Amino acid sequence: MLLLLFISFILCFILGITWMRIGLYNLSGKQLNKWLHRFTETPLKGMAAGTVVTGILHSSAAVMVMTIGFVSAGLITFPQTIGVILGTNIGTTFTLEFISFPIDSFILPAAIPGFLLLFFRNRTARSTGWVLIGLALIFAAMRGFEWLADPLFKYKIVKNIFLWMDHSLIIPLVVGAVFTAAVQSSTATTGMMMSFLQADIVSLDSAISFMIGANIGTCITALLAAIGAGNEARLTAFAHVWLNIGGALIFFPFIHQLGRVSAFFSDGAASQLAHASVIYNILCSMIVLPFSVKFGKLIEHVHGIKK
Repeated sequence: MLLLLFISFILCFILGITWMRIGLYNLSGKQLNKWLHRFTETPLKGMAAGTVVTGILHSSAAVMVMTIGFVSAGLITFPQTIGVILGTNIGTTFTLEFISFPIDSFILPAAIPGFLLLFFRNRTARSTGWVLIGLALIFAAMRGFEWLADPLFKYKIVKNIFLWMDHSLIIPLVVGAVFTAAVQSSTATTGMMMSFLQADIVSLDSAISFMIGANIGTCITALLAAIGAGNEARLTAFAHVWLNIGGALIFFPFIHQLGRVSAFFSDGAASQLAHASVIYNILCSMIVLPFSVKFGKLIEHVHGIKK
């Protein structure tokens, strides 16, 4: 029964993210497509564009699929995508920051007007309705995970899993990567971990390790989108993978320090994980940005395309 509830809350979260993204895309999708296509001349512009578009759509996976589509269609080149990839990693942290605020008491009632707006013929009204319902589902799932934490923790196998995660930080890293690859939403899996962290059944260090693993797991979407899409699209997907693996390798030894820095900015457990995600992804992107051209050439060399 608890397993079914757990799966239901995951599906609820993913459905909420999907409906909110549909509404936001309907409200601004054409402009975002043009903006992403236009502002990719330099890595810095590409990073800014990727950050803003991902922040608006609340989905790095969606922006990566859009980017791979542009590359496959020949609208932009592989080197132009490096900045966008860096930006998507930053932009996806906006959602975690947003859901870390305790505003569910205001958001959940929004489902009622959101549902009513779906019956309007006006495109803007309907899209706004999808956004409101999506937000309500996200916060409902978050509270569901938090409520479910204590009953789940009473099971010995679940308790042992969380104890193993605290014993060795490599375990939550791997679990985060695998689980996110299966669910195909780093926001959903990290949001779930935020709820468990809030319920005090997992340590901040383990949650940060899980979040870093989730960044790797979300690359599966780009890899799937690149199948049969051409060499440059394939290179874009590989670049996304190696950027996230490289970031994990660099920062894994400093997870505890990252936790201490994020704790300095907030006392709330959920906010601390959200802050850690922001700090981690910004630092990873800023480290690579000055070397983005060389990084792109390295990817071309490693994966068999030399220019």
